Order: sequence, then structure tokens, then C-alpha cells
Amino acid sequence: MRVTETLNEGLKRKLDVSIPATDLAVKLDEKLNELKGSVQIKGFRPGKVPFAHLKKVYGRSAMSEVMREAMNSGVAKTLQERSERPALQPVIDLTEDQSELDKMFDLKADLDFTVSYEILPKVKLMDLSTIEIERPIVEVADEEVDREYARFVDGNRPFAVKEGKAEKGDRVTMNFIGRIDGELFQGGEAEGAMVVLGSGQFLPGFEDQLVGAKKDDTLKVNATFPDDYSAADLAGKKAVFDVLVTGLEAPTDIAIDDEFAKQFGVNSISELKGKIKEQISNQYMTLTRRRVRRLVLDALDKGHEFDVPQNLYDEEFKTIWERVKHEVEHHGRSFEAEGTTEEQAKEDYRRIANRRVRLGLVVAEIGTENQVKVEDAELQQALIAEVQRFPGQEQQVYDYYRNTPQALNALRAPLFEGKVIEFVISKSKVTDKVVTRDELSDLVAQDQELNAKENPPDHSGHEHAHDHDHDHGDDHDHPH
Repeated sequence: MRVTETLNEGLKRKLDVSIPATDLAVKLDEKLNELKGSVQIKGFRPGKVPFAHLKKVYGRSAMSEVMREAMNSGVAKTLQERSERPALQPVIDLTEDQSELDKMFDLKADLDFTVSYEILPKVKLMDLSTIEIERPIVEVADEEVDREYARFVDGNRPFAVKEGKAEKGDRVTMNFIGRIDGELFQGGEAEGAMVVLGSGQFLPGFEDQLVGAKKDDTLKVNATFPDDYSAADLAGKKAVFDVLVTGLEAPTDIAIDDEFAKQFGVNSISELKGKIKEQISNQYMTLTRRRVRRLVLDALDKGHEFDVPQNLYDEEFKTIWERVKHEVEHHGRSFEAEGTTEEQAKEDYRRIANRRVRLGLVVAEIGTENQVKVEDAELQQALIAEVQRFPGQEQQVYDYYRNTPQALNALRAPLFEGKVIEFVISKSKVTDKVVTRDELSDLVAQDQELNAKENPPDHSGHEHAHDHDHDHGDDHDHPH
């Protein structure tokens, strides 16, 4: 095999490859001999077909397979000898001249082809010990624990059937059907839904319109989805709900003592408050981890400047831009409403695509260099969690992931990224800074806004691994 490099510019490579016809002839004979014992040709017993006749019948198709295998193995061998890792699958081009192709098929000419590809850049990692991270920490105040404790007690207060009209604090059970502009919408229908009036569980104003209702009453409730509602297609929309009140209950008195606490697996009210404080602290630590993750990725982004493979960049930008256009075309968004233009948005998302590809390469290099691995048990745990998101379809989802390597890799990617980030944190200079709850919330909200822009919704059902916030909040049915 003869290999001639014809292009070496930046990360781009192009090679002319020639495989001698004599080598192909040997491979073709081997392929036909493999077929000889299995093919059935009328007039001949299995394994007794004359080689010349076998070649006449199957030579063309066998030669096609031999050429394909020779090109693939030739490229793989060449890349290994050159110690190069292609960013994407190399592109192999054969001549379009039919007469030349016929000569190759007939073994009257060598197999000549070109292979084009981009190599992954050699990433020189920054000194991770130079990264400085200010980790925001919220100290849980006793007053906050007391407030949460009071809510906990109210939330576990028993209710008894009530006659008469609903008041704030009462629990209403209802069936409802919601419509927007007269049309039903996904998640806008429920039976047996419960809400404690005044709890703020439902859309703003929804619960207020239930005050005064009685069991078996039917009423129309008007409500507007907040502008920042999690379902973008409902954000800011006005809805009308037909509501049937099927039950009404009022809270009853309850003895708040150690016996009450024992219902929840603790021995005393003091221990119960301690558990509540721990829960609040864990909630803040979740926000802290989100903030630190963003700081780490920003530091890695700032600390690594190198050219990324054009084909990876183009593919990443195409994926992002298709999602952005889908949001604009199908969910009532506009560039003008975001204070920009389509061209400016494209420039912004080009920078984002570059960042995502670069961070992906950096994270991969840190993991490889420091032997960061996702254990099988960790992947299995993530798979189980994913399967549980689809009640009733567990086996189908499990089989899909087990039989689809790409999907399984999509589960592995965030686990790998998370472990790399933890490794970077362990090598960085981390300083804790005490902040208020509101200050931490503001920081996280800013990060979420950036994450939302950098990770437009994927309506294909797939998630992107790089630079993605993998903390999931609770799922709620409308009109919550």
C-alpha cells in the first residue's frame, strides 16, 4: 500500500492511497473460497462449484466487498501508523470515471482513492492548580428552619370532610379541563387533583377563584401562565379551566409532640427539626454545586485556546441552530423579543458552538490523562434512573439503551463530565464565601439563563453531553 500526503493545513489532512491489484486478487480469491462451501448454484453440489464459474457468478459482488474492506482497513492502518485521531469518520473518495472503476473491479488497475479528514488537536492542559473558585455557601438560619417546620406541620395536618363553602386553608379535590383559545392543551386535564387553597401550588389566581366553592359546584377559572413558565409553548398564555369540585375538606387540630415526630422516622421534635435543617442545607448545596460547575467550565474555557476541528464545529453549530429555529418557528419566540437579530444570534451561537466543542475536548483530555472512568455500576444506576422515568415502558426503554450504544454513551457522558469536574475542583484553589439565600439564587439564576441559551431545548428527545446542566427539577402537571 502506497500513501502520499497531499494536504496538511492546520487540522486538515488529505491522503492519496493506492492498494496494489495483486493484493486485491489474493483477497478476492480468499473471499470466493469462503463462499464456495456455502453458496448453492443450480446444477452443482454444495462445495463442488468450479472456481471459474463461482467467480463468474459472484466475482463482481465479492470484489465490491473486498474493495470496501481494503479501503477501510487501509485507512485504519494508515491512521495508526501516523498516530492520528480523526475528529469524525474520514471521507473516502473513489474516482467517478466508470472506465477506471471497471479496471479496478477487473483487477487491471490498482485501487486508488483519496481520504480526507480532520485530526483531533493535541490539547495542552492548563495547570489546574491555578484555577481559583469562590464557592458560595448559605448558612441555614434557625428562623428559616422554624418557618419550614411550620409548613411541614401544616402540610401533614389531617383533613376532615367539610360542609359549606371553601376557605383559605381548606383542601379542594377537583376535576378540571383547561383550554387555550378554545383548544385543549397537553397537561391541562386532570381528575382527582388536590390543592390546599392559599398554598400557591397552582397558577397565580387559580386557587383564589375556588374560594367560596362548594362540593359538586362547577365553575370556570381563568388563569395566565407566567412568562417564565417551564413549558415554553404555554408561557404567557391565557387559559380557561372548567372545574368540577368533587370534594371539600378542612384542616383539623393536631398534637405537635414527639409522638407526631415518630410518624416520620425520628424520635423527637428536635430531631425532626434537625432533619429539616439538613434538607434545607442539601437544597442549598445543590445550588452551590450548580454554581461551582459553571465556574469550573468557565475557567477551563478561559484557560484553553486552540483551533477546533471545523467539521465538529459545523456539526455542533448546525445542531444548536436547528433547535433555536424550532423555538422561533413553533413556540412563538422571536429574535426581536430577545433584543437581537437573526444574524447577531447566529454569531452568538457560533461562539457557543466553539465553546462546547472546545470544552468537550478539554474535558475528555483531562479525563484521559488522569484516568477518570465511569464504572459499570455507576452507568447501571443512571440507566435504572432513566428507565424509571417511563412508567409502564421500563423493559422497552431498558432494551433500547442496551441495544443502542449511542444512547448508552449519552447517559455515560454527563457522568464522565461530572467526575472530571470533581477532579478539577480537587486540584483547584477553592475558597468558601458565605452568602445569603437570595444572593445564591441570583447567581444560579444568571447561570441558568446562560445555560438555557447555550443549550436550546432538544425536541428530538436527545440530550447533549457537553456544557449541560444535568440537575433535574420536579416534574409538574398543569396548571401548577
